[in-house]
This record gives sequence, C-alpha cells and structure tokens, in this order.
Amino acid sequence: MPLPFLTADRAFDQAVDEALPFDDRDRWRRPYRPGPWRVGAAALLLLLASYALVAAVIIAAAETPQAGAVCLGVALFVIVCALRLLRVGIWVSARGVRKVGFFSTRTASWEHIVSVRTTQQPVRWLGLPRTVQGQALLLVRKDRAPEAVGQLMTSHNADFLARTEAFDRAADTIEAWAAEYGRAA
Repeated sequence: MPLPFLTADRAFDQAVDEALPFDDRDRWRRPYRPGPWRVGAAALLLLLASYALVAAVIIAAAETPQAGAVCLGVALFVIVCALRLLRVGIWVSARGVRKVGFFSTRTASWEHIVSVRTTQQPVRWLGLPRTVQGQALLLVRKDRAPEAVGQLMTSHNADFLARTEAFDRAADTIEAWAAEYGRAA
C-alpha cells in the first residue's frame, strides 16, 4: 500500500544535491521538515483535544448542551493551536522569505534582502530565555539599519535541536534561494 506522506520525506532526501528542487517556485513552502519537538508538542495538544472532545460528548449527553458546547469550543481552540504550532517556521518562495510565528507572520521580499548568512552566536534554547552557543541564520535587509539583523532560525529551536545536519541543510537551502532570487531582483 503506498504511503503518500513518505514521498515528502523522500523529496527532502533526494533534494540534497539540488538547492532549489521544486518546479512551482511561486508556492510558499518550508525547505525542511518540522522537528520532533514541534511535532511532539502538537501531538500532545491533539491528544488533549481528543480528551476534551470525548468530555464534550459526555457532558452534552449527561448534563446541558451548553456545557458540552463550551467543552467543544475548548477542544476546537486546542486543535487550532496545534495546527498553528505545526505551521510555525521559515517558508520560502520566488516572492521572498516568510517567518511564521505562533502569533505573527513577517514576510520580506527578495529585493529588500541584502544577505542571508549563517553565524556562530549565542542563541535561545527552545525559545526560552536561556542562551547557549549555537548557529543562527541571519537576514540583513536593505530597508533596515545594518545593525538591525533579523534572526530567521537557530540550531537550538524546536525544529533543529540535536539535528545539526538538518539545520545545515535548511540554512544552505534558504541561502541558495536568497542567492538565486536576490540576483534576479
């Protein structure tokens, strides 16, 4: 039986030799797989949502439908949070680079980007206040001051913690997109 979700993994593995392996470059896509920390947190949220959905059915049947609806609303909110958590990351297309956060999304077009580079520096561990020495992919924009460098991703975030090869491959891919489309702009 073919498992279509495994073809995406093969596409990432086969794309090692080719920096821009996609035919439709106008579509926004993440040039790496979500990390195990992010997927694990989303799975736990979905598990919590399943318990809330079961509780909503039991409450609606045993007590009042209004209390069941409140529980259903909580479950739907947790599901939306889990889906948003899976969407967080860096996305690229022919139009630019997009940093999707949990609460906000920022997009920079390639013509406004001076450079994308990887540097060694203190980075936040899993987004917490604690910093460790690691790598960061930095974005320098034309319309900002030279010292206002934006950090796209780090080697110690939820996608790349303990996956240095994945970080290097994703950083190289994003740098290749910047080199290809930064020249065209």
